[in-house]
Amino acid sequence: MKKFISVLLSFLIVSCCVFAGCSTQKSPKDDPIEGIEAVQSSDKYRNYYQIFVNSFCDSDGDTIGDIPGIISKLDYLNDGDPNTGDDLGIDGIWLTPIMPSRSYHKYDVNDYYNIDENFGTLEDFDTLLDECHKRGINVIIDLVLNHISSQNPLYLQAVEEVSEGKLDGAAEYFEIHKSDYFSSDIQVNGLGNGYVCEANFSHDMPEWNLNSEKTREEFKNIAKFWLDRGVDGFRLDAVKYYTNKSTDGKEFLKWFYETCRDIKPDVYMVGEDWEDDMYLEGYYESGIDSLFSFKFAQASGTIIKNMLTQKGESTVSKFKSYDEKMTKANPNFINAMFLSNHDQIRSANALKAYGTSFEKFAASVYMLVPGNSFTYYGEEIGMTAPDTTSDANYRTGMIWDSNNLPDINVNGRDIEQEAPDEGGVEQQLKNDDSLLRFYQRVIKVKNQNPEIARGKITDTVDFNDGNIGAYYVEYEGSKLLIIHNFNKTDSKELTITDDMLKNAEVRADLVTSTTEEHIVLNSDGTLTLPAISTVILKSAE
Repeated sequence: MKKFISVLLSFLIVSCCVFAGCSTQKSPKDDPIEGIEAVQSSDKYRNYYQIFVNSFCDSDGDTIGDIPGIISKLDYLNDGDPNTGDDLGIDGIWLTPIMPSRSYHKYDVNDYYNIDENFGTLEDFDTLLDECHKRGINVIIDLVLNHISSQNPLYLQAVEEVSEGKLDGAAEYFEIHKSDYFSSDIQVNGLGNGYVCEANFSHDMPEWNLNSEKTREEFKNIAKFWLDRGVDGFRLDAVKYYTNKSTDGKEFLKWFYETCRDIKPDVYMVGEDWEDDMYLEGYYESGIDSLFSFKFAQASGTIIKNMLTQKGESTVSKFKSYDEKMTKANPNFINAMFLSNHDQIRSANALKAYGTSFEKFAASVYMLVPGNSFTYYGEEIGMTAPDTTSDANYRTGMIWDSNNLPDINVNGRDIEQEAPDEGGVEQQLKNDDSLLRFYQRVIKVKNQNPEIARGKITDTVDFNDGNIGAYYVEYEGSKLLIIHNFNKTDSKELTITDDMLKNAEVRADLVTSTTEEHIVLNSDGTLTLPAISTVILKSAE
């Protein structure tokens, strides 16, 4: 009887394993990322979060976001422990301009050595830096070196001196020349006596002379002021316009980067230039750490466009090609990937109609490219622009609670907002399947696998399926295989051979449907990858 029971139990156990598939699974864990320790960054590789200060959080009820408001939300961004689950997990913040200015966007600077009174004080800013650094968050600030406010005292002095015929004083700081110096396509401000000042963006934003020794000495002082205060680096506005008839932009950028490194050796710098790759390659030769990868961003960019046309293989090939070109120009380049920013229609405007799964997948695709990721505030909850008629609509108030929409003034007006389908931050934190929870997961996966940010794309893998985008990331002898399924509706059956990755196991899965579904890699190498989902594989240790 005992022998019969023993045989029966053995039969039942084997049967259960066969039908459940446990005999073929290499990883029986319910969630492969559980138990893997996240690593806190101590270098330039970060998951950045862009904050448009005017619109993030208003601490004093004046309908304008401010620095104390940001401080009050730091635990949402990063609570200081990389292994907890309720914070977003970012470890870098980019603040749009915070210096005194007449405009709401602050890109026309009146004073490079202070904080706009609507945002707070220098003491508030010092507190922000201290609190960020306690949590392992680096802070970079927008620095506008291409142009200045037409109301800046130095520019007003230059205008007055030019009217008096004096050209060797304050005028030397700016692109002030005889009117026939500029071609007809250059916008200028007339100053009298036949002189004009270049002003491509606006008459309110006359341009610095970046080739002037006086200007460079001033910029050195400005950089030192903020770096000595504790800022970790700069986002440089309008790098595209550094090159003009007077200035070699690449030479200027090289000078400024090296000047900042002399002040702070580990300074991080990222520039804005939306030109073609050949121009970016030239600027990368300056040594700058990063330039934003505009070609992959926006609704018209590679990522979203190829998601909607299901071109996974083409997408990762473009990632690899871009990585190779920029590495050749600057071996230390750090890619700067993003989906949208304060100058663009929000990514959710393009993806919302397809469902939250598409917004999740977009996050996986752009954040798992080696380098630094930049998430625009509100992107992690699916905020949309109310309309697409002006930049102000891309900069509306952060929705913390969809039952209590923000009262934020943007460019002198209140813009009516619509809450994301899943609600604001408060609502999405209560929903394990929300977009916010997915962003937390992607960032956690990046922090658990330092190879993703710091590595290089060494090759792509061809599965003979245009929907599948797969590539290797290698760093210090460690190799990951990242596989995206761009198909909108169908799972894919793939075979992972030892030639691709020996003794592969699931390091992380990013399934966009629900948190209950996980990818299981079978011992025969077969892998089922759900639609618009991602898996990261690594050789078993």
